[in-house]
Amino acid sequence: MAAGLPREGRLASVPRAGDVVRRDDITCRLTDRLGDVASKVREAGKESCVVVADGNVVLGRVRGSALDSNPDSLVEEVMESGPTTIRTNEMLEPIVERLRARNVGGILVTTSDGRLVGTLHLSDAERRLKEASSASKDVEIDDDESSCNCNE
Repeated sequence: MAAGLPREGRLASVPRAGDVVRRDDITCRLTDRLGDVASKVREAGKESCVVVADGNVVLGRVRGSALDSNPDSLVEEVMESGPTTIRTNEMLEPIVERLRARNVGGILVTTSDGRLVGTLHLSDAERRLKEASSASKDVEIDDDESSCNCNE
């Protein structure tokens, strides 16, 4: 879906990042105190905080040992700037291959103007691709795509 609208055409059923993005990220600001952010992240059972500016524009991320830094530090002092992001319309298969190759469990998803949508988790994407593969085996489409012969 683009702008919340359904997809059309031959590739409409191809799984995309927006199909599996989780929208429950913890966010923080540059001027937030790290101790407060770390508490918020841990209480939510998360491992990171996405640093955002006005309009939810992604600036960076705080994760791992940075969360254990001096609790009086500001987020700005310990964050990773400019994390890699993808768009909601990107096809899942190449994303999964890229995440596997880099041994990464997830990637931030943003709009074209950098606004946070959420996080795509590798496990969710793999599951969705498996479901799509199973579904496509159940349907045979004729060459002219005018009729569907569904196997039962």
